[in-house]
Amino acid sequence: MPLAIALIFLVVGSLVFHFLSPWTFTPLASNWSEIDLTIDITFWVTGLVFVAVNLFMAYAIIKYRYKKGQKATYDPENSKLEWILTIVTSVGVAAMLTPGLFVWAKFVNVPEDAVEVEAVGQQWHWTYRLPGDDGQFGNVDTARITSDNPFGMDPDDPAGQDDILIYDGEMHIPIGVPVKFNLRSKDVLHDFAIAEFRVKMDLVPGMVTYLWLTPTKTGRFEVLCEELCGIAHHTMRGAVIVDEMDDFEKWAATWPTFADTQSAVAGNAAVGAAQYAVCAACHGQQGEGNKALNAPKITGQGEWYLRRQLENYKAGRRGTHEDDVYGRQMAPMAMTLPNDAAISNVIAHIQSLPDEPAPSTIDGDLANGARLYAVCAYCHGDNAQGIQALNAPRMAGMTDWYLASQLHNFKQGIRGKHPNDFQGKQMGFMARTLQSEKDINDLVAYINTL
Repeated sequence: MPLAIALIFLVVGSLVFHFLSPWTFTPLASNWSEIDLTIDITFWVTGLVFVAVNLFMAYAIIKYRYKKGQKATYDPENSKLEWILTIVTSVGVAAMLTPGLFVWAKFVNVPEDAVEVEAVGQQWHWTYRLPGDDGQFGNVDTARITSDNPFGMDPDDPAGQDDILIYDGEMHIPIGVPVKFNLRSKDVLHDFAIAEFRVKMDLVPGMVTYLWLTPTKTGRFEVLCEELCGIAHHTMRGAVIVDEMDDFEKWAATWPTFADTQSAVAGNAAVGAAQYAVCAACHGQQGEGNKALNAPKITGQGEWYLRRQLENYKAGRRGTHEDDVYGRQMAPMAMTLPNDAAISNVIAHIQSLPDEPAPSTIDGDLANGARLYAVCAYCHGDNAQGIQALNAPRMAGMTDWYLASQLHNFKQGIRGKHPNDFQGKQMGFMARTLQSEKDINDLVAYINTL
């Protein structure tokens, strides 16, 4: 009897939870209402089966419970019951599968007038590509991927010269027109999913998969990877912004073409030396850093990382949080570099300065630090040398007190909270794996040994 009561409570509780729960689908923002209908039908069919089976078990337990002097009837064959169950099960399975077949038939047939976009996944971030004025994507090959050619573009393919390269986690698309996402992976299995659009599709290395949708609402929608792709899978976030067509075209025009990236002029260290005078007041003449002024060592850091941080300060992605006192100081200094050429020149000068390891100021338990660093090594490298492809800067030989302060900032949400700072948000997830001040000191002390 207690089991029968438990089954009844299970059914009633499940129904109450389902109908009164605050958790439900995100608002639909695309043309795929048929997917919602298919899911609703599946819920109804499986829900009815769940209720019927559990209530039947409760009924059977109560009706046929043990009674003294009563003997059970053995009935191994019941053709009528078997036919009923076979027919009911077949109807239920058909009811769940048939709508999905109709939806899939539409899902695999992309409208001819669809705007094409490429989404590229890799551990652990998203980038995008648009085909340019000719409407054709250029050839790509993972064998051609370098730090200067992260998309693996074929420089000899004329169709790729005007391709627009968006090395960022945020993509814009126009509202009210079909959009086809061509999906490509550089390394392992990923999955491109946007809950509000009701679409998702795996990215398979060595092939191009796709999905399409027609966005029906403007706004910002989060991109998730829903395929377990490694230790930082849960941090692989991006965003799709749905714009009016004019706003979409203006946004696309702000990004460089492949030809632009190949013709970019290298920075001039001599010119950058004069512009560096402002930086030297805090970071030192040799870029060695100055703890008294809360300025970290910047020599020896990767060119790409210095550029990204300066651009983040200029764009307001860093240094705007009210508790980021030193970041707020750095933001106006970055604004003294008026354009990309000035940034390139200053970085070229910094790269010409001697790279001397910063002095160690933090002690800790090296064994515990080594254990904690095992997670960091996936992105930053076994020797904390930094890996550009994973957006992970060098930490070995850099300023240890600065590393500790930034780990605190990431943990507390002072850094990495801006919606467009995808790498900062990713680092915030990882920093929160450090449970205490001691863990941070142990980790940084170990990094000092690398």
